[in-house]
Amino acid sequence: MKIINPATEEVLEELREEDEKTIQEKYRLLKNGQPAWAALPIDRRIAFIAKFYDLLEAEKDHLAATLTSEVGKPLQQSYNELNGARARIKFFIDNSARWLKDEWIITEGATREKIAYEPLGVIANISAWNYPYLVGMNVIIPALIGGNAVLYKPSEYSTLTGLAIQQLLYRSGIPENVFQTAVGKGDVGEMILSLPLDGYFFTGSFRTGKSIAEKVAPKLVPCQLELGGKDPLYVMDDIEDIDKVAEAALEGVVYNNGQSCCAVERIYVHEKIFDRFVDSFTRHAKKLRIGNPGDADTEIGPLTRKGQVEFLLSQIRDARDKGATILCGGNQPERKGYFIEPTVLVNVNHQMRLMTEESFGPVVGIQKVKDDEEAIRLMQDTEYGLTAAVYSKSFERAETIMKELDTGTVYWNCCDRVSAGLPWSGRRHSGLGVTLSYQGIRAFVQPKAFHLRG
Repeated sequence: MKIINPATEEVLEELREEDEKTIQEKYRLLKNGQPAWAALPIDRRIAFIAKFYDLLEAEKDHLAATLTSEVGKPLQQSYNELNGARARIKFFIDNSARWLKDEWIITEGATREKIAYEPLGVIANISAWNYPYLVGMNVIIPALIGGNAVLYKPSEYSTLTGLAIQQLLYRSGIPENVFQTAVGKGDVGEMILSLPLDGYFFTGSFRTGKSIAEKVAPKLVPCQLELGGKDPLYVMDDIEDIDKVAEAALEGVVYNNGQSCCAVERIYVHEKIFDRFVDSFTRHAKKLRIGNPGDADTEIGPLTRKGQVEFLLSQIRDARDKGATILCGGNQPERKGYFIEPTVLVNVNHQMRLMTEESFGPVVGIQKVKDDEEAIRLMQDTEYGLTAAVYSKSFERAETIMKELDTGTVYWNCCDRVSAGLPWSGRRHSGLGVTLSYQGIRAFVQPKAFHLRG
């Protein structure tokens, strides 16, 4: 399997993919090792994770350079991701023991009652390439702290990072029979689905997530899916600093080269301020610097996957053919690598693919609305339900809209952010289950009820 630098199209490394034999061997190793790991006191397991937390900081330069080279995100954003991952790990270190300890429900009388939390067993983490540290830590860390063994399949587009995670876990003291990495593409993922695992945790596209859910359903084990989004942002007519909001919205569109499940993918602006907002947004978009993601001043790097360039160009062509106007970008730069210009379109509507299907790139349509009711209707016109943002001077007015939106996360005067203390969950085509928060800690354990007499 060739690991390709998306900025240069050069082969970074070639790795041997797993086969049925190696997958089965890794499963047996984990199956045999998990009971002893679960038997360790939770503070011992957390101590190993704390060492891993420290190693991420000590090795950050190498890790960030590796991440940028295989995924293409600007180097500073790779550092940002590592810092964000450490913040999430710190949350799990500080909070897991509290939420996994036995809960006494009734402590007096003839029958005492309590709830204990036990590990699922051996779980699979089929992870994503766009934020391999962040989405990986959402699963790997609470799963290990909860006493599980983990079979981790990094995306084929971020495998070097996945292998680096494995090595740092081993250096932290995590036993090899508790954590194993499976190298390969989709066929390796299919092999993992055939194993008699105790849980499946996937981050990726709706189409793949739906397929996974259907295949593992007969096993009746937990299956969590963190899938995509078509996340809307609405700008009300009462905002005072249009330029500031335009900059924030633009960052929500293009950060990580637009390859975020919670990226802003469609913008609705009240007609009273539409022209001023679009002028400001487009002016800032035209200033974005496209270049080598290893350069300090680069703001837009390449897309990670070659095929995504043509996919985005096809969305742009479809919108233009149906009447949209391109104000900025719309082309593939004449250079090596999987680059596409940051693109802004207006005169858009929901007959255009750009406004209804996930883009996953630095491309956005901005649509004019006459009032809040029209904004709500358009924001809800989607099969996804991950995040939605509202910018307004009035919290009461924004809250009315946020309560109506059928999404797992809502934002007021911010967008495209995740907090370790809050649950991360999607609705409908955006996924099943929860990571992060205390609910994400308990996603990797199962309750056992104790009825005690005597």
